[in-house]
Amino acid sequence: MLDAILFERAGVPAIAVVTEPFRATGEAMATSWGMPGYRFLEVPHPIANLDDKQLDERADRLVEEVVTLLRGASG
Repeated sequence: MLDAILFERAGVPAIAVVTEPFRATGEAMATSWGMPGYRFLEVPHPIANLDDKQLDERADRLVEEVVTLLRGASG
């Protein structure tokens, strides 16, 4: 989350991806870094037990949403 916020501050549009249990933490971090309402994607938890193929499949399903958010980013 912080990496995405720092990229945004540097003028580089970015999207953070967090798992469901970390949504509130992501929102709190964005607020504490002066970016309340910062958009990010939430994915099902857990991911640590997924193999490479499963992770790739999840990432593939996020591409459209990531692109949409990046195109709408004001930086």
